[in-house]
Amino acid sequence: MPPSCDERSGLGRFVVGAGTAVAVLLAVSSGGVRARAAVRVADLVWDELADCESGGDWRADTGNGFYGGLQIRPSTWAEAGGPRFADRPDHASRREQTTVGEEIVRRQGWEAWPSCARELGLLGGAPAAGAGAGPG
Repeated sequence: MPPSCDERSGLGRFVVGAGTAVAVLLAVSSGGVRARAAVRVADLVWDELADCESGGDWRADTGNGFYGGLQIRPSTWAEAGGPRFADRPDHASRREQTTVGEEIVRRQGWEAWPSCARELGLLGGAPAAGAGAGPG
């Protein structure tokens, strides 16, 4: 079992707490702002999330029905466009997994990874005990 996120450095929480991890870029057309927004997430945040979800193993296939570093279900992978890269997340590169991860965040928010996202301070509420200082 991978170590708990609160047993590792608080780097991801620091990046998120500093407000630099997620930048939502709105596509602006001549008619104004489009409804769809692209989500860009810092590499450090994906690495922290993968450390928490899979012990940082981007090729993870543990038999639990979730795959890759971000532990994505095949149905979620398909819905977010993953098949353009590989049949399953664990068969895709880290960059391909994070590209699909950004689409998952756009569609579902960080709730797609409820436990680890909460531990990393990506969801509302306080981080787990001992997880370090949050935004202040």
